[in-house]
Amino acid sequence: MKHWLLVLIAGLVAIIGGIVALLNPLAATIVATTLAAWLFIIVGLLLLVAAISDAGVSHRFWTGLLGVLAILVGARILNAPILGAITLTWMVAVLFLAEGVVKVLLAFRSRGMSFFWPVLLSGVLSVILAIMILSNFPESSVWVLGVLLAIELISTGASLVALGLYGKRVEA
Repeated sequence: MKHWLLVLIAGLVAIIGGIVALLNPLAATIVATTLAAWLFIIVGLLLLVAAISDAGVSHRFWTGLLGVLAILVGARILNAPILGAITLTWMVAVLFLAEGVVKVLLAFRSRGMSFFWPVLLSGVLSVILAIMILSNFPESSVWVLGVLLAIELISTGASLVALGLYGKRVEA
């Protein structure tokens, strides 16, 4: 791998960022919420451009409407990031709960298969995480998104460090 050192450094930066996020989950939650807001705005703008440049009339209206809604959601979150964090935390909890229930049901429909236990355990973990978030809601909103961001950064960083070290070995 030609640029293994850059990949390794990116991994170390991600790990450090994840540790910083764990040390200050409220700040990390605000960062994650702000990032989500800007992503809504960017997606909305892209949808508006697509609507304006689309030749089909029926698609233009719906694409444009989705673009405007995405921009409004992003602007609202930027205007009230704490309320945005509360809403996003609620959505994450509901997603974890629904995903967990579906995985548990899938696992029980697949008894005897090699993936039964991993899917069942993943489903149970998702349900437990949802219950933890919801049992302390809305107070959990100040830390959940930040902790999830921290876990993602550390996980990504670890994989990038491993990839960079592998690249160094392959290059040598």
